Amino acid sequence: MEVKIEQLSAVKKRLSFELPVERVDSAIAKAYQKIGATAKVKGFRPGKVPLAVLEQYYGPQMEQQALNSLINDTYFKALTEHRIPAVSEPKVVESSPLAKGVVFSYKAEVEVKPELEPKDYSGIKLQKEKFVFDGKVIDDRLQEMRDGRAEIQPSKRKSAAKGDHVVIDFEGFVEGTPFQGGKAEGHMLELGSGSFIPGFEDQLLGMKVGTARDVEVTFPEGYGNAELSGKPALFKVELKEIKEKVAPELDDEFARSFGLESLAELRDKLEEGFRSQEEQRIDGELRERLMTALIERNPVEVPEALVADQLDFMVGNIRQRLQGQGMSLEMMGMSDDSFKGMYRDTAVKQVQGSLILEALARKEDIRVEAAEVEEKLSEIATLSGAPLEAVKKHYSSPDAKRGLLSQIVEEKVMQLLLGKSEIALVDKADLAAAPEKGSKK
Repeated sequence: MEVKIEQLSAVKKRLSFELPVERVDSAIAKAYQKIGATAKVKGFRPGKVPLAVLEQYYGPQMEQQALNSLINDTYFKALTEHRIPAVSEPKVVESSPLAKGVVFSYKAEVEVKPELEPKDYSGIKLQKEKFVFDGKVIDDRLQEMRDGRAEIQPSKRKSAAKGDHVVIDFEGFVEGTPFQGGKAEGHMLELGSGSFIPGFEDQLLGMKVGTARDVEVTFPEGYGNAELSGKPALFKVELKEIKEKVAPELDDEFARSFGLESLAELRDKLEEGFRSQEEQRIDGELRERLMTALIERNPVEVPEALVADQLDFMVGNIRQRLQGQGMSLEMMGMSDDSFKGMYRDTAVKQVQGSLILEALARKEDIRVEAAEVEEKLSEIATLSGAPLEAVKKHYSSPDAKRGLLSQIVEEKVMQLLLGKSEIALVDKADLAAAPEKGSKK
């Protein structure tokens, strides 16, 4: 077998094969032998069909089987022998006719990882945001928690105010005539929620319990009911009851409802969570700036197959996250294709970053020790709340283990790069343009 390898670009190679007659004839014979074992031809028993008859009836099927055999056997062997880092399936772009006693040749193109020699990765100047604790964040979070535990109770006030939940009877008229769906009794409405026709809720403010009022509004253009769209209307409204949200006091009893001993402990927990979240954000943005600088110093062409894989990963990730929130891409007005189109540049950048980090790991001879794998598995178990043995079992498969090792290597490379960088702490307002965000594989 003769193989010629051409470099079409930094990420694509063409392999040209020429297979001797003996190999071609063997593949054809084996294909007919396999077909003949199950072929059904009138007048012949299965397995007893003569070769001449098989050639007459099963020529196309033989050709497909023989071609698959010849290409699969020779192509993958060539990848191994010539150490070609293929990242896509082969694309046969040219082939000669397949016939007994004739040399067979074909050409296949494949995407490969680009050869990369990282440079200029020491002394990178980076900005890192200073962490500033903001007590107002904790106050706001406590207020959100209070609101979440608030109960709607009858109010002692006699006049309706914004934020109240009022119980009303109403009937609507257009041009003096009642319209379908415009009447209700005992309807509860939160004033200021914007859930009714624009202007309706505002006209109930200050209204007293037991009183009636005429409310004049105009249905917006494009209203769901075309017969009412854009038309003025009058609602006769009677206020039956006022209810208001009553939030619990911020005290130790409130904290105990969350399983803690005191309000001070609750504040400490919220502050701890806020600090952790902010530090992760700041660290993540620092790493994004580092990757942006690395890519600028090491521009690299990326194989389309790796970009496609990354986009598939991103789609799967966002769908899983949305599903956990009871949502979907479709509910956000997007499809897989539109999402991929929107985030293609992000995927390209992420693939570029991964390729550079991989090349750096080779150059710096970064390895993963068994103890580091155990530490990472324990960390995953702690963060996920899963038993350590279950986590170890999940990562025992070759693909999962390979992904875990890659993750550890990338983290070690990032730590190496950050250690070689010149990092300046700056206030948030003084930061350069924020880096592009995206989930990294």
